[in-house]
Amino acid sequence: MSADFPAVPATIAPTPERILRRLDWKVIRRLDGALQGNYRTQFYGVGLDLSDLREYQPQDDVRHIDWNVTARTDRLHVRQYLEDREVTTWFLLDLSRSMRFGPADRHKQSVLIDLVATLAWLFTRSGNPVAAMLYDPAITRTISPLGGRRQVLRLIRELLRETDSRIRASTDLRVLLSAGLNTLKRRSLVFVVSDFISQPGWERPLALLSRRHELIAIRLSDPRETQLPDAGLIYLEDAETGEQLAVDTSDPRLRQRFFEAGRRREETLQEGLKRAAVDLYAVSTEDDLVRAIVRMAAVRKLRRRQLRGGR
Repeated sequence: MSADFPAVPATIAPTPERILRRLDWKVIRRLDGALQGNYRTQFYGVGLDLSDLREYQPQDDVRHIDWNVTARTDRLHVRQYLEDREVTTWFLLDLSRSMRFGPADRHKQSVLIDLVATLAWLFTRSGNPVAAMLYDPAITRTISPLGGRRQVLRLIRELLRETDSRIRASTDLRVLLSAGLNTLKRRSLVFVVSDFISQPGWERPLALLSRRHELIAIRLSDPRETQLPDAGLIYLEDAETGEQLAVDTSDPRLRQRFFEAGRRREETLQEGLKRAAVDLYAVSTEDDLVRAIVRMAAVRKLRRRQLRGGR
């Protein structure tokens, strides 16, 4: 576990206020120094349409200089893009039972809460509304777009809400992604956050979302999902179906089969993402959250340069 995220004592409930204060102190202040400029522009921009070219003015962003046109005219020119002044950020979030896998004080869902709360606070702080769709097999809940700190606290509160533990069903991300397709009418910045352990068939709605919106897919994982420790006889439980199985982890052949199953699952996931033409950003339960967000922003920046011809 990262030193930046000490475990909350069991006697102290993780309320929205406490979570946001912790993130503001330990994550967002560090991000303020690591990320420059408007936070939204760190992630939004690949899908913007080129609107016009004009001569450079002293207050213009030098990153928008079109060097090809400048070379032909001997005058600095900048690119202008069609961009809404207010872009809504939507979070499509997988809260299925498999997301609770990992250490008790830092499982995948707790990382999801920290990640989403941090991003939501960054975007609302710069004046942009945020919204969310929260999926579990029982129900998909929608949080309508709003800005401000109260909206971030509301989002955290909904993420902390306990779901009906009696409902046991396999995750079907098609439900969440299709709900997003039907709900999001205006072009938005969309974060899909999941472990992508799901029934097949999610590739097409993910691809459609990517075509209509600026989409960032984030996969949360835990190293123990692919590497079984040598711990003797243990009981494994399928988080989604409740099925239990006794296994002898001291058997090296069993551990190898477990590893191979994880590798095949990874290959299937990558094939599905390739079909959907969507890039995936990986975040582990053992990652430092600040480094993970900065890494995503850096990859997005490089991707924008590549799509715009390296200028």
